[in-house]
Order: sequence, then structure tokens, then C-alpha cells
Amino acid sequence: MITRSIEQAITEKTGRGKAIIIMGARQVGKTTLLERLFKKRDDTFWLNGDDLDVRTLFETISSTRLKQIFGTKRLVVIDEAQRIGDIGVKLKLITDTMPEIQLIASGSSSFDLVNKVNEPLTGRKWEYTMYPLSFGEMVNHHGLLDEKRLIPHRLVYGYYPDVVNHPGEEIEILKLLSDSYLYKDILMWEQIKKSDKIVKLLQALAFQMGSQVSYAELGQLCGLDAKTVEKYITLLEQCFVIFRLGSFSRNIRNELKFSRKIYFYDNGIRNALIADFSIPELRKDVGPLWENFLVSERKKKLEYERLVKNTWFWRTTDQKEIDYLEEGNGVITAYEFKWNPAAKYKTPKVFLEHYPQSSFAVITPDTLEGFLLPL
Repeated sequence: MITRSIEQAITEKTGRGKAIIIMGARQVGKTTLLERLFKKRDDTFWLNGDDLDVRTLFETISSTRLKQIFGTKRLVVIDEAQRIGDIGVKLKLITDTMPEIQLIASGSSSFDLVNKVNEPLTGRKWEYTMYPLSFGEMVNHHGLLDEKRLIPHRLVYGYYPDVVNHPGEEIEILKLLSDSYLYKDILMWEQIKKSDKIVKLLQALAFQMGSQVSYAELGQLCGLDAKTVEKYITLLEQCFVIFRLGSFSRNIRNELKFSRKIYFYDNGIRNALIADFSIPELRKDVGPLWENFLVSERKKKLEYERLVKNTWFWRTTDQKEIDYLEEGNGVITAYEFKWNPAAKYKTPKVFLEHYPQSSFAVITPDTLEGFLLPL
């Protein structure tokens, strides 16, 4: 069994008087984690928002009825909580009227769960995001050497738990995930009828992964207007399929100020969308794959370790660029990503001149542990 990074935090927060909210894409292991931690406990009451009778129960529920239902149970788990109407109000009802109960809720669509939970549960919750398996989790599972040897495999197939746990079935599993699971919530909650447009947009983003994107150009490729493209990208981001990285700009006149790159949370999903599972040695896009892998894994690390950093990429109008920047405690660190450890790179002189206190590092397969593992 692979230990998840948020496991210890959830265990430590259990019984401390606030609801625990766990969010993340479908199939990242939220239910598996909750079952391992709580299902066998005698004091656990388990509800699943996918069940019609559970959703019906919560439609006109009162605290008196809930107390009767929960009885002597002191831990209530609501899985797939985003399926329950007005879920934030219902969770608040439990936390306010039954302080003796530890409430834990999980949900796969943050654009619905967060929006309906944040205001009612202000100051009453611990919130965690769960991602596909991470480089750090796999290193803890079977060691650094084995996981580094598997990096070419991870670049192609990614880190979804089912993919990692079923070698030889990666393509079939990823096809199922990319066909429906990841944007099912968008189609359900937004009543979007043109699912083919979502697929075309995802494919366009997959081909432009790690590059600057234009909503207008994406719209032309997909048959959508720029505003609709931006809306769909926001929804896909809130469903934990993709995420945006903005451009860094402060001192230099020709720095790009409003540009953005888009990355996938998982390389395997990206490759499934374009139906390309060829090995890295035969690919022309190994550079973008490596960049996406590092940026997404770094995002997991920052989230799991609760590290507060501002993150960007940097580029000027005359094509000077740096792949990734972080700023924390007033310190800027710049990173360049190279799949080939022997590749040469020189930090742009103009960047060093204008940000002389910044530090710089090149991350290759030989040096990634310092970038992705806890210090």
C-alpha cells in the first residue's frame, strides 16, 4: 500500500473540532485513503453522495434527524460530497449542532464543492487537496533509485494510482480516464452539451503544453469564442485536470506581463488525449513532457508541505526565457529544465542584471531529487 502525503496531516487533525475537507480529481485515491483510515473504525458512519438515497436524505434534513441517524457514531465520512445539494449548509449544520462529531467530506469537483463550502464553513474546516501519486510518495514507497529508473515511464504514463498499480494496462486505464472521468463533473454541473468542444480544447492544450497560450487562437482551433475558452479552462482547472502558470514581470520593459502557460496535472492524461504513448527516446516532445512533469510534481510538493510560494515563468518579447520561477520570503529562485543532463544553458544576462539577488539552478534527471523531495 502506497502511503499518501496528506495521510499524517488528516490523522493529526482528526478530533480537533473542525471539519476536514479533501478535494481532488476523480480516481486520485481519495476514497481509498478514507477507507484505509476510517472505514474499519467502529465509530464511523459512512455516506456516499453518489447514492440517490443519500442525496434525498439531505434535501430536507434537520439536526434532530441527523442525530438520530448518526446515533453513537463520532466520526462521519461523506464521500463524493459534491453530489449533495447545498452541501456547505449541510456540513455547517453538522459542525454547528454536533460538535462531538468529527466530520470528513471528500469531493471531486472543486468548482462546486469549494464555492458551496468556503463561506458556510469559514473558520470551521481544514482543507486538503489530493493529487495523483507523486514522485515523493513513490520514493517513500520503493526508494529513490527505483523511482528515478522509472522516470521515462512516468513521463509517458503518469502517476494515477490505477496506472501505477496495474503495469501493462496503462493505456487502457488512461483511455477510460481521459474519455470521461476527468471532465464528467463539468458536463454534469454546467450542463455543457458540446462535450466534443471540451475534448478538442483539451487536445489543443495538450499539443501546446508548456507553451504560451492565446485564448483567441485556441478558440479558432476549437470553434469557440475566447470568452468560452477561458471559461472552459477555468472549469478544467477547478476540476484538477490542468493548471495555469502566469508570467513574471517587475522591472524590465519588454517582459511579458499578461501571458500564461498551461500544464496538465498528469503526463499520462496529456498523452492519452493525443494518443501518443511512444517512449521518450523516440519523441520530439520529450522537453515539454519533462517540463510538465517537473512543474506538476513541484506543485504537489508545495501543496503537501504547505509551502507558500509565488510561481511564474519568465520571458521577454525578444525570446529570452526561464522555465520556472519561485518567490518565497522575498527570495527569487529561477529554474531551467533540461531532459539531457549534458545540455548547456546560460542564464539570460538581462535577468541577472535586473534581479541580482536571485539564485538559479538547472534541473535534470540527475538532479531532480533536490527539487522534488523534502529538504
